[in-house]
Amino acid sequence: MKRTVLVTGGAGFIGSNLVARLIEDGRWDVAVCDRLRDAELGKWRNIAKHPVADLVAPDALFPWLDAHAGELEAVVHMAAISSTTEQDVDLIAHTNFSLSRDLWRWCEAKGVRLIYASSAATYGDGAQGFSDADDLASLQKLRPLNAYGWSKALFDIFARREADRGRAPPQWAGLKFFNVYGPNEYHKGSMKSVVAQIWPQVRDGETVRLFKSYRPDVPHGGQQRDFVYVRDAAEVVRWLMEHPDVSGIYNLGAGEARTFRDLAEAVFRAAARPPRIEYFDMPEVIRAAYQYRTQAEMGRLRAAGYDRPLTRLEDGVANYAGRYLAKADPYR
Repeated sequence: MKRTVLVTGGAGFIGSNLVARLIEDGRWDVAVCDRLRDAELGKWRNIAKHPVADLVAPDALFPWLDAHAGELEAVVHMAAISSTTEQDVDLIAHTNFSLSRDLWRWCEAKGVRLIYASSAATYGDGAQGFSDADDLASLQKLRPLNAYGWSKALFDIFARREADRGRAPPQWAGLKFFNVYGPNEYHKGSMKSVVAQIWPQVRDGETVRLFKSYRPDVPHGGQQRDFVYVRDAAEVVRWLMEHPDVSGIYNLGAGEARTFRDLAEAVFRAAARPPRIEYFDMPEVIRAAYQYRTQAEMGRLRAAGYDRPLTRLEDGVANYAGRYLAKADPYR
């Protein structure tokens, strides 16, 4: 009899890619907890190609968990308010911290494994680097720049404190996702990756616009991010499912900082078009807190045993464009 894995946020971007990967693996029945909302946004399409075992409304989550506790192998908690512009901090705190805390306590009580989404937003402006040391002192030093990052950092601290006190699920792992891109992000609007945002212009031979730099040591388009293909994100979660002895908080990026110009040029290359890039003024409201470089330190995940290759930017963009963005049906 197959065991069940519940993916919260399973119709979202990262969640739906994980659902697809776990179902393809064939080892688990995969249930999804999410709100599908507007049919036109296409969020339901993210899971339409994959036979999920059950659909759970968020309001019915804990009754569903109680009813299925005996067959549940793990909860993979991807659900969150991820918008960095959301202004309702009470809503952010309830969704990103309180719900996660209650899931942790349920999993600990029932002996169910818990894997959850943290975020690179916990690192704030990056002034303290991007080390994923997960001892309590290191976690408490981080200074996120927005309420979203703060809510994720708060739960990381809660998880480590509880684990240190012996009150943890049999396996627990938090993943600090960096700049993820890939199929099934189309419902995210302005929060989509730059790849998805500029693809229509690149495809149509138009000019792409990137932010100017406001640091003398960084050229326009030279701002750097750690861009990670969503396929790798799903693969790491699947690996954790195969290694129940691995617990802790880990970075999940490609481990390489690349410029936005590199990213744009990779999209042009995938579309077989010459680069056409211009630069425009960054809004003043974000200039002071703008990050000029992120790069995941991946040593701890490697030391834990994850030895699979991570996708280079050019390869990930080519795969995303060729298999999804350029198709009439772009969903995974």
